[in-house]
Amino acid sequence: MKFGDKIDTDVIIPARYLKYTDPQYLAQHAMEPLDPEFYKKASSGVVIVAGKVFGMGSSREQAAIALKAAGVKAIIAESFARIFYRNAINNGLPVITLKDATKLIDEGEIVRINVETGEIEVNGRKYQGKGISGMALEILKSGGIMEYLKSGKF
Repeated sequence: MKFGDKIDTDVIIPARYLKYTDPQYLAQHAMEPLDPEFYKKASSGVVIVAGKVFGMGSSREQAAIALKAAGVKAIIAESFARIFYRNAINNGLPVITLKDATKLIDEGEIVRINVETGEIEVNGRKYQGKGISGMALEILKSGGIMEYLKSGKF
């Protein structure tokens, strides 16, 4: 699924749903302002491709939770708002930065990602994004910060 620049957290999960904590309920309303059918489309497992500053706006952990619960397997964007990036990692949602992502990847293409190296393969074409390393990678591999802490690996 493909989106443009400046997708803010109020678009990812509108504020009226923030009082809810059930990830599946949040998932049903993910990206609702842009695509009311997003939840149905994403449920089979999708990669979001987006432009610049994905996840900008208010600090809203529910944004990452809603996307992951909706079926988003990873997000490739030209850039991320820093707090969204960290919230995604902390919730076990891979986020990869790739220059010109929206020009290089078309909607519906099959995407494979190596989160460690940042290598992205799209229908046989290879691109080099920014991989995830260090503690962020360990948290991601654990499935999120809570699972990482429970594992005692730190």
